[in-house]
Amino acid sequence: MPKIKTSRAAAKRFKKTGTGKVVRSKAYKRHILTKKSQKRKRNLRKATIMDQTNVKNMKKILPYL
Repeated sequence: MPKIKTSRAAAKRFKKTGTGKVVRSKAYKRHILTKKSQKRKRNLRKATIMDQTNVKNMKKILPYL
């Protein structure tokens, strides 16, 4: 059976926690930051756990994560 290729784009964006959950960074922190409040920008810094509905697709494109 041949090896499955990992999506390199996804591998750079997602990590796995010790318990096996997929972690992602939050969106909307790249530009147009002047109108966003300090509290909102601060909360966008933190990584968050990926929603369960997307995990099945992530396992497919990240088989060895």
